[in-house]
Amino acid sequence: MGHVIRVMLVEDDEFWRQQLSSDLNKEEDIQVVKAAVTKQEALEAFQTMEIDVILMDINLTENQLDGLDATRDISMNKELNTKIIMLTSLTDKEIILKSFQNGAVNYITKSSFQDIVKAIREAYADVPSIHPDAAPVMRHEIQLMLLTPSERELYELREKGYNKTQMSQMLHKSVNTIKTQLRSIRNKLLK
Repeated sequence: MGHVIRVMLVEDDEFWRQQLSSDLNKEEDIQVVKAAVTKQEALEAFQTMEIDVILMDINLTENQLDGLDATRDISMNKELNTKIIMLTSLTDKEIILKSFQNGAVNYITKSSFQDIVKAIREAYADVPSIHPDAAPVMRHEIQLMLLTPSERELYELREKGYNKTQMSQMLHKSVNTIKTQLRSIRNKLLK
C-alpha cells in the first residue's frame, strides 16, 4: 500500500460535501483531509496543510465562479505540486476553458460522480487525462485556434445563424469571398 492521496474538497453545498467525503474516505488510498466551504478557507488550508489533490467546486458563493479564482491562486504556487480537479454542475464552454486556463488538470461534472475516484488517482499520478465532460470542448477550441481572426469572426457569425448574404453585408465582403473563407474554415475544422 503506497502513499495515501490527501484530498481537499472545496464545496459550499453541504449535501455534496458529506456525500463526497464519505464516498472518498471509503477508498483505501484516498483520505479527505479537509472540506472547505469558501475560497478563503481553501486558500488557508492549502497554505498550512499537505494536500495532493483538490476537488474544487466552481460556484462557491452564489454563482460568483470564485472556485476559478481559487484555482488560479493555488496554481500559481508552483513549488507545491497540488493538482486541482474542477467538480461542478456547470457545463458551459467558457467555464470549462477558463478552468484549464486557470490551472485545473481536469473537469468533471457532478453527474459523472462515479469517475471522480479515478480522476483523483490519475491527477495524483501525473497521468494526464481529460474527462469526457470537458474533452470535446477542448478539442474544438484547439481546432478553432487554426482559424485566422477574420475566419474566426465568420465562424462566430455562422454559429449565430447568419447566412452568406447577411455576412457579406455585415463584413463588407463579397459573397464569393465569404464562400471561400467558409470553405477554408470547413477544411480546418474537418467538418
